[in-house]
Amino acid sequence: AGRRTPRPRTSSGLRRATAVLGLCVALVAGASTSMAEPRTGPTPPVVTADEVMPHLDALQRIADRNGGNRAHGTQGYRYSVAYVQAALAKAGFRTTLHSFTHDGATGYNLIADWPGGDPEHILFAGAHLDSVETGPGINDNGSGSAALLATALEVSKARLKPNRHLRFAWWGAEEGGLSGSRAYVRDLSAAERDRIDVYLNVDMAGTKGNNRPWLVVHDDAAAAEAFEGYFAARNLPTFEIGIGGSDHVSFGEAGIPVGGFATGIDDCIHEACDRVENVDPVTETTSTNAFISTVWQLAARR
Repeated sequence: AGRRTPRPRTSSGLRRATAVLGLCVALVAGASTSMAEPRTGPTPPVVTADEVMPHLDALQRIADRNGGNRAHGTQGYRYSVAYVQAALAKAGFRTTLHSFTHDGATGYNLIADWPGGDPEHILFAGAHLDSVETGPGINDNGSGSAALLATALEVSKARLKPNRHLRFAWWGAEEGGLSGSRAYVRDLSAAERDRIDVYLNVDMAGTKGNNRPWLVVHDDAAAAEAFEGYFAARNLPTFEIGIGGSDHVSFGEAGIPVGGFATGIDDCIHEACDRVENVDPVTETTSTNAFISTVWQLAARR
């Protein structure tokens, strides 16, 4: 994950029109109910730390057994992919590996599709799975990968029947310059890109710190509103950010609407101390439930 330059924002969210980096949409408060798309569908589930943190423990063990990291081109990364892929396959997802080359090594993006939903309207969610070579990358970005995996597994447990088709991805070589997600988007045809209604990203979901704000991407209006609304309802602070810093850039550059959030950098970013102890379980669980809630809400849209 790269550094982001946030702009302060109250947790009440969409109260004024804004434009960030020339790419954010205008969001106007007080829009009438008649203008808003109806929110339908089942109530989103709520997970506990016991359902999220074990994934981070597993990624830590993988790093410990493989030179202390899970970087692109390493055995640690390949075992990380295998761990996530096995969980998804058991849960009923159709998984595929998208390969690419970065820095002379073959890399892999793990793509998972949930059966059903309109294939002409795809809700796409992703997180990067790789670490840097100097550490295990458990907050950056095992935390986002775990939140994403927990979301996908809740989809399976609920046997969710979304209106939009659901696709999840765990990206490789983000730390090498978004190489995995950029390769994936580059390999899509124009028609395939057009089928993606919105891409949601989560990067660094468990950063420690009292009253640390969630950094919410403001591009797709519905995604920004969903995330902001979740945090506002719980009196949790947020900052508004534009498109930058992680794999959502790859989609935004291709003209695909994006959303997502992060919990910001910490003292152990890209260091050996970015271990499972570096992740705050409460923040990680809150982030996961925010992501689940937004996926449930946006999956019900037509």
